[in-house]
Amino acid sequence: MVMDEPHVLVIPFPAQGHVKPLMEFSHSLVDCGFSVTFLNTEISHARIMAAISKVDNNRGGKIRFVAFPDGLGPEDDRNQLCNLSEMLSSVMPRLLEELITSMDDSNGGKIKCVIADLSMGWAFQVAAKMGILRAAFWPASAATLASLLHIPKLIEDKVIDANGTL
Repeated sequence: MVMDEPHVLVIPFPAQGHVKPLMEFSHSLVDCGFSVTFLNTEISHARIMAAISKVDNNRGGKIRFVAFPDGLGPEDDRNQLCNLSEMLSSVMPRLLEELITSMDDSNGGKIKCVIADLSMGWAFQVAAKMGILRAAFWPASAATLASLLHIPKLIEDKVIDANGTL
């Protein structure tokens, strides 16, 4: 990583349809002069590293890949997204803070911004606590995001109840 390049930390939610869009966005950032650290769970990291070994997908070393445990055991089902999200939010904030601090102290370049999947809200809290700029990335359609953001209003207007039914 070149010291004068702005350095961003990118954090996808570890599920199908979330990692690849953020990886493509990271490639665009590198093409615009940024250095990127891409943080994954260990499971997603292994898949990405296997794919990268087949093609040069890290933009000449400008994307640094880092892996953290997701908090689940080997026997746990990572397709249970509520359980996965709960474990991520309990394990990863402390690890993220340690990673950012270690990068600030090393020659990896100080993190200027955390760009995280909107599903990784805990990452925004850590970045705010550390005084780092943050930006949300939503990999799905705008219609899906708008629907999710309007759930409280739909409940208030009694279109749906708190369980999502009428």
